[in-house]
Amino acid sequence: MKFVLKVILPLLILVLVLGYLFREPLKELAFAQLTEDMFVAVDNDNFDPGPAVGSRFPGLQATYHGRTVTLIDEFAGPRGTVFIASRSVDWCPYCMRQMIQLQEYQAEFEAAGIGMVAITYDDPALQQAFIDKFGITIPLLSDTDALSFKTLGILNEDYLPDDFQYGIPHPGMIVIDPQGRVVGKLFLEAYSSRVDSAAALAFAKDALKITSP
Repeated sequence: MKFVLKVILPLLILVLVLGYLFREPLKELAFAQLTEDMFVAVDNDNFDPGPAVGSRFPGLQATYHGRTVTLIDEFAGPRGTVFIASRSVDWCPYCMRQMIQLQEYQAEFEAAGIGMVAITYDDPALQQAFIDKFGITIPLLSDTDALSFKTLGILNEDYLPDDFQYGIPHPGMIVIDPQGRVVGKLFLEAYSSRVDSAAALAFAKDALKITSP
């Protein structure tokens, strides 16, 4: 018994030490495997929360760089805007990977004249840690009180106020034209699936009737 303990205990300590030292690479590897098949080419279900297509995009009650934001006008592109509702860039691997992929396509959205702005329920400090780590330049709004999500009709009501997930939205995208009208939406009922950024760009261009860059 003593011999077994002498062998196993050092190995266990070694495993714990290595796990601690390499926790970030291991975490990123786990996230990569978890999100490997998350992207789809089309919105292939009937889940459709949020403002109706054809309606005016309602106001917000969010924060950005320490100030209150009630309109998305400052984030709009000359041909329209894609508003991205996401759960969390602190603990949701699907949200993180989607935001990283959208960042990779930001130049293409801009070339098409489409602005992008995203929103999560995270505290701004948690958002900033993600922004700094991955070089995110897409404006990221904070809705810690879920006021914007309630106004938009996309608050996930599966969670109670005492749950740490309370306040998250149903993840999705809303396409808004230069006149402030909702012209398209991409929402999937499965939070672990998101429309690929290239497909989302094509959808937005079609909804906004953009035929060329």
